[in-house]
Amino acid sequence: MPTHSEPKKITTHTLAKMKASGEKISMITAYDFSFARLFDAAGIDVVLVGDSASNVMAGYETTVPITLEQMIYHGQCVVRGIHRSLVVVDMPFGSYQSNSDIALASAIRIMKETGAHSIKLEGGAEVVDSIQKIVSAGIPVMGHLGLTPQSIYKFGTYTVRAKEETEADKLRADALLLQQAGCFAIVFEKIPAALAKEVSESLSIPTIGIGAGNDCDGQVLVMHDMLGINNEFKPRFLRQYANLQDTIDNAVRQYIRDVKSKDFPSEKESY
Repeated sequence: MPTHSEPKKITTHTLAKMKASGEKISMITAYDFSFARLFDAAGIDVVLVGDSASNVMAGYETTVPITLEQMIYHGQCVVRGIHRSLVVVDMPFGSYQSNSDIALASAIRIMKETGAHSIKLEGGAEVVDSIQKIVSAGIPVMGHLGLTPQSIYKFGTYTVRAKEETEADKLRADALLLQQAGCFAIVFEKIPAALAKEVSESLSIPTIGIGAGNDCDGQVLVMHDMLGINNEFKPRFLRQYANLQDTIDNAVRQYIRDVKSKDFPSEKESY
């Protein structure tokens, strides 16, 4: 299906209408002005300033180390490149788990200092109080269930979640709780496709899948994975749409050769 044709800005209400009409929602991560501007101009519906910046921008092994200040910086950069897309900023580990007052203060900082349109946080029943408090303050919240990368040390693995019925039942209950708490959408990460389909159809709010099959209301990928900037990470759910790692490597090698051979700069490229 073509990109969303409505010229005005995408809002949380737009996403609700897209679910109701059966139009799939496209979402991608971005962390800076230049890529945000490109994705927005291409017609992406939602840009996620993901805490995956911890991995792909800062080089950490997990998403745990990235700070609230760093997420705010990336959010500021992205928002400057956006004219149409909905911008969601991840709340990083430690900025909301301890209590709902800290969660609200963190969310307010993100919204005020970045100009983003919404925040995203991970978890179910354990963070419902925080979600309710943030939503009550007028801040849109996107939930995140299934594989929650900030809890990687608890899980000990990035394997598919909710394959067992007990965990699947908890996901069903958590999804309903998040909807009742006021979330405008929920990300499902690495859960069985059949479960994602069942829960998506049971909810009135949109679901965004990553490794959760084709029956979610939308899909999200990390830009570095999708564009082939990071060729070392190739999970089953990833479709790579470009191979920029090789393109960049070839370009830089050619540049080095041209400099060494004095081919660059040429007379035309000199003043």
